[in-house]
Amino acid sequence: MIAVLVLGAGGGGGWWWWQARHAEQQATAKAQAKARAPAQYYALEPAFVVNLADEDAVRYLQADVQLMTRDADTRGALELHAPALRNRLLLLFGQQSAARLAQRSGKERLQAAALGEVRQVLKGEGMPDKVEAVIFTSLVTQ
Repeated sequence: MIAVLVLGAGGGGGWWWWQARHAEQQATAKAQAKARAPAQYYALEPAFVVNLADEDAVRYLQADVQLMTRDADTRGALELHAPALRNRLLLLFGQQSAARLAQRSGKERLQAAALGEVRQVLKGEGMPDKVEAVIFTSLVTQ
């Protein structure tokens, strides 16, 4: 009888501990979700139009690009340094080939490289560089 009482008390204590821990984790997750600032987008306009690096034919890339951040200071830095950002992205886009951009993985690699370029420009200027994503809202190769 004592063994049953000990097992029951241990099981009840374990259940109570697990419920308290689970509730704490849910409360933390909700607080983090509420604390997360809304996304802010900055469109680099006009659209980028560059010659691609293909040697067998003359091909072009046209891309509409938006930068996403959740930081107001970074949003201001993007606007302030837009000419330098456009320059770096134009150079990067001009190094691409149509074959590389035909695949989704090529586009994703270009997005990652563009994000690195954007962050590098902002860091070089001593500005906040909390850019989370480079988003292609349009990407056309011809």
